[in-house]
Amino acid sequence: MFTQYFGHYLLNRNLVSLPQLHEALEQLQSTRVKLGVLSVNAGYMSAAQADEINQLQATMDKRFGEIAIKQGLLTEEQLSQLLSAQKESHLVLGQALIDRGALTLEQFQEALAQYKREHYLSDEQFEAIKNGDIDVLVSTLLKLDEKKENEWYRQYLALLAKNIIRFIDDQLFMEVNAIPRDYSCDWLVLQRITGQTRITTGFSMNEQSFLRLASAYAEELISAPDEMAEASVGEFLNLHNGLFLVAMSNHGIELELSPQEISRNAALPLIQSGMLITIYLSDVSFELILTVNG
Repeated sequence: MFTQYFGHYLLNRNLVSLPQLHEALEQLQSTRVKLGVLSVNAGYMSAAQADEINQLQATMDKRFGEIAIKQGLLTEEQLSQLLSAQKESHLVLGQALIDRGALTLEQFQEALAQYKREHYLSDEQFEAIKNGDIDVLVSTLLKLDEKKENEWYRQYLALLAKNIIRFIDDQLFMEVNAIPRDYSCDWLVLQRITGQTRITTGFSMNEQSFLRLASAYAEELISAPDEMAEASVGEFLNLHNGLFLVAMSNHGIELELSPQEISRNAALPLIQSGMLITIYLSDVSFELILTVNG
């Protein structure tokens, strides 16, 4: 998930173009991170030192790790650690961008450091996020303040991220926005949670994203917004909310689900406050509506 956040960061800072980012994301499965990128990311050497070893490779029949050890820049233990980390997804993205000439290794190194500074991340938080800890990522990167109800938001969004990655798409990026006045959408799938607190949840979608989500969850192509499409999207929301209720019950909080409400060309019901979370998948986006009322 951090891969998508860092990719959008590079895009928003004009460090890469949208086509470059899309091409790199499409190549994640076939890209192998080179030891130079891994060494710089781990802090074992500078970008200049990694480039120097790459140049030496062009003049001798030796691997990067062999040369680095001979030059005293890596130990055997460090090399072993780097080889086991070659599939860290944000590094794969960086390697894909470097291979296409979109970034240099030095630019990639500086962008990672700048990302950490701008988000006020500790070393521990940054390592947890890079290693795929979704709970830490949601808590630190969605910029939720310390209000009591935001603990509900954090727990709900972290679980939703895991379920989207599991059932829908592993390329996920989320942004938190305020709900605008007179908000309406092509498709609105709502489900209310009642009990010790009242939560309104829902997906706001255009037809393309509605069919995309329906097809992914049903594991078959759904090309028209029919009853099957409605049932599929509604069931995904119901499944997620059911898992959320189980998680809350394990913490001694008992909640109940109301039936899903699915409508077309709909306006939001009157709600006092809440969040509109834009969810970007690999090819579409939609909004999550989430409100918590004591």
